[in-house]
Amino acid sequence: MPRLLAAALIALVLPLFAVAQEAKKEKAEPKEKTALSVEKLTELTKPSVVVIHYTGREGKESGLGSGFIVSEDGLIVTNMHVIGDARPISVQMADGKRHDVVSVHAFDRHLDLAIVKIDAKGLKPLALGDSDKLTVGQALAAIGHPQGLKYSVVAGVLSGTRDVEGVNMLQIAMPIEQGNSGGPVIDTQGRVVGVVTLKSLVTANLGFAVPVNAVHSMLKKPNTVPMEKWLTLGVLDKSEWKTVHGGRWRQRAGRITADGTGAGFGGRTFALWQHAMPKAPYEISVAVKLDDEAGAAGLIFGGDVGDRHYGFYPTAGKLRFTRFEGPDVYSWKILHDAPTSHYRPGEWNQLRVRIDIDKDSAQCFVNDQLVHEEKNFKPFGDKAGIAKFRQTVAEFKRFQVGKKLGAARLPDDQIASLKKAVNAYLDDKSTSAEAIEKLLPGGDPSMAILREEARKLEKQAAQLKALASRLHVQVVLTELTKEAKKDEKNFDLARGALLIAKLDNEELDVEAYRNEFDRLARELKQALPKDADDEKKIEALNKFLFEDRGFHGSRHDYYSKANSYLNEVLDDREGLPITLAVTYIEIGRRIGLNLVGVGLPGHFVVRHEPKGETAIMIDVFEGGKYMSEEAAERKVMASTGKALRNKDLRTVPKKAILVRVLHNLINLADKDADRDAMLRYLDGILTLDPAQHEERWVRAVLQFQSGRHSEVISDCDYLLENAEGAADLDRVRELKRRAEARK
Repeated sequence: MPRLLAAALIALVLPLFAVAQEAKKEKAEPKEKTALSVEKLTELTKPSVVVIHYTGREGKESGLGSGFIVSEDGLIVTNMHVIGDARPISVQMADGKRHDVVSVHAFDRHLDLAIVKIDAKGLKPLALGDSDKLTVGQALAAIGHPQGLKYSVVAGVLSGTRDVEGVNMLQIAMPIEQGNSGGPVIDTQGRVVGVVTLKSLVTANLGFAVPVNAVHSMLKKPNTVPMEKWLTLGVLDKSEWKTVHGGRWRQRAGRITADGTGAGFGGRTFALWQHAMPKAPYEISVAVKLDDEAGAAGLIFGGDVGDRHYGFYPTAGKLRFTRFEGPDVYSWKILHDAPTSHYRPGEWNQLRVRIDIDKDSAQCFVNDQLVHEEKNFKPFGDKAGIAKFRQTVAEFKRFQVGKKLGAARLPDDQIASLKKAVNAYLDDKSTSAEAIEKLLPGGDPSMAILREEARKLEKQAAQLKALASRLHVQVVLTELTKEAKKDEKNFDLARGALLIAKLDNEELDVEAYRNEFDRLARELKQALPKDADDEKKIEALNKFLFEDRGFHGSRHDYYSKANSYLNEVLDDREGLPITLAVTYIEIGRRIGLNLVGVGLPGHFVVRHEPKGETAIMIDVFEGGKYMSEEAAERKVMASTGKALRNKDLRTVPKKAILVRVLHNLINLADKDADRDAMLRYLDGILTLDPAQHEERWVRAVLQFQSGRHSEVISDCDYLLENAEGAADLDRVRELKRRAEARK
């Protein structure tokens, strides 16, 4: 069974009875007793079976599975896929008490097993049996939480054993439902003999369990990881930020989100930037958005490492400038508190402070408009950062420090020209393509003007926002076109992948993430011996990415769009084989490794091609494990049922890698019936490779459905001129005729 399918159909199976035997494993097994009834087994087992809760990529609780206690001091067995990779995990006991997991005591991805640790004593463990002594036809039972129904019991028998992806599994004849993964399978004496893991693809009344003897081995040789290291997901980089007064801070897709009430007075919590400030005068800025304007969040600056600093932030519809001299309200002094028309409630607002120590001045701007100047500014130090108060959920992006950060304003005549183009479009005096052509030279300011006009003209806001979105796509495609003109050697794979992600995220800072690749490579280089050969470099790269930084293949959220966005792969350290390969290739290139992509059917790997030496494939989805050609053949056969061909081992050019990423996104958009998204991704493919005739035909059809008749005609003309023998030209002519008629 392919691993992907197994994970998607992963059985969260229903475990049933299990009796907590107080005798330790080292003691001799007691003589066989009379089989207990299902009712008695359930009664004895229930206190030892738990519910495992985990948090998803969006920071919210996303599901549950089962588990069972195996030690008095808090060890709990479950499935690896239940806890996920880098997920906050909690355990709910039978009495309703909930405990956060403090460490992952042991885990084995291949066996799909994990043992987690909670801070608790005096628990009631289940006795572990010997799975080698099981016989076919033996009565078994399981208890778990199918479909969220807690403590459901099901009985069945052992119908045999079967090899599943190289693991000898117990095949159990009993109904299996989602939510039971990780639960115990027990015999009629209440001893655990297996851990439910996979739902059968054959029938709803057949499932699989990992033999319990694998748990014995993991308990003897744990590979413990503390939660602070396990939780790489969305965590602020400690080399960049230091959080104070608690709250919950996380980073995703280039944004920092702060929620939860801080321990400081007024629910204050803040994050200090961990880099040195430039010599004054200098500026700091950040864009901030509040979920509730009654709250407060913004910049802090001129501070020490404790509670003394200044703050500039919106609160209750006003802009406030405060001097914080200590931890309580009596040491705070509000120096300015006034509304301004330049602040936009409920939207992103750019806060900026210009600090000039020589002039004792701090100038405060919102959306590049000066709203306050403090002329008696006496800083406590040079620390700066971001803060939020009370119950506010605040989002921050583009935190910057520099000599001058204010936005460059377009000349008035250019602004007037851009607005004229907008008005011509609204008055139906120009097509969207013509408007985009005129707005394109303005770049981001053009989009800002469109947003402003949309606010002023509510009745036409939807039309303007749609135009702005298309303008954004065109701006990104313009940049992607520049990359596409480069040859293979000079093509910037990371930048191209980030531009693809920016198609869906207007706020993505491409250069910031490109710099992140440079920063990671510099950090890796510092740990490398000067005479490190390629083998040592690969060894160091694997350790750096997969062990130290926590990058891993996405199994629980495999079909999430985030796995195709390179910036989110860097943020969350989780991705698909192809996006992890891009990350691996780009960092490896920066330390002198010649790495290329190989698109095996159903799987993407990296190949190291040293000069004059044998090339070898590397499976980045499996933590950088070397892959022989024989292993690749087995992988392809298992996932596709077809033999590996020589052409499957060819190097995939960089542009083709990005086309594959875009095809992944198209498949997800198609599933969601998101036509606009499909058009964006098709635009990206045809920018990288105009000769993709099938994709151009699909785009023409989708554009016709969207009423973009000029674009339909353009695509049809291209196909009629270039796609003879590769497309049904009669259908192309008919589509063009219909588009011309409707236009």
